[in-house]
Amino acid sequence: MTPADDIPALALTWHRAGRGAVLATVVETWGSAPRPVGSQLVIDSTGAMAGSVSGGCVEGAVVSEACDALADGQARLLDYGVSDDDAFAVGLACGGRIRVLVEPVGTVLPETLLADLVGLRAARQPAAYVADLDGPSRRIDRTGHAERFRADRSGVESDGRTFVAIHNPPLRMAIIGGVHIAQTLVGMAQACGYDVTVIDPRTAFANAARFPDVDLLDDWPDAAMAAHGLDRRTAVITLTHDPKLDDPALITALGSDAFYIGALGSTRTHAKRVERLTAAGFDAAQIARIHAPVGLDIGSRSPAEIALSIMAQVTQTLRA
Repeated sequence: MTPADDIPALALTWHRAGRGAVLATVVETWGSAPRPVGSQLVIDSTGAMAGSVSGGCVEGAVVSEACDALADGQARLLDYGVSDDDAFAVGLACGGRIRVLVEPVGTVLPETLLADLVGLRAARQPAAYVADLDGPSRRIDRTGHAERFRADRSGVESDGRTFVAIHNPPLRMAIIGGVHIAQTLVGMAQACGYDVTVIDPRTAFANAARFPDVDLLDDWPDAAMAAHGLDRRTAVITLTHDPKLDDPALITALGSDAFYIGALGSTRTHAKRVERLTAAGFDAAQIARIHAPVGLDIGSRSPAEIALSIMAQVTQTLRA
């Protein structure tokens, strides 16, 4: 995640710089709303903004309300319906409707609470920002909301007044093997919001010329992955087709909370892999976490098509 993508951190920076800051958050959507619940926009006292709550459809109105909120220190809960004519102009062919919570930093949203949230995000710790839509209560929950954390889904609770904004750590992907498939997969994963690391001790494969603007680790896979760290927001994909490199990575991944583990290779190759992992002490349930042959069966042939099938399966596993 880049600083420009971290809207809470940007809001805190602007507030502390004396620019004033207001956070606008999508709390509910109906129809073909262009941005999902939890999407955020930050606005300063001059109307400068970053982020998005509607892809440009209602940003101007939200900026106006945000400036008023800075002036009076009060929250606003805005409700926008999008007419079919306006919707067509911004790509909402069926119209839509959104509700946006506007919170000035320092009053409705205390600086200390925002700083805590920013710190948790920086430390890759999941957090839920909980706001009373009808009152002043604001807090951060570290526990509870298990289903929302798992599904990465912000939303209004059944009481109709409690909004829960899920702030999960950014998604990460560790790719073992700087092969042709990886060159395409990196771009796809980055486009889907993953922080990608390519791990390969063979510098002829993993180098800046082949993988520009990508974190590269040239340690042995198990050591590199231990240093990289694996958690439930991490996908691990082995692509070297070499047991000397893939197996240490898979053993490390199986001992972690990684949400996805995939390994390149045919059914016959995987059967031999299962034998080796069984001999290493893993049981059938543990080994079953490995998606192999990696990727959805879409008839892929080229490296790009295989990368597409892998990205589709990673997404399916994350969202299922």
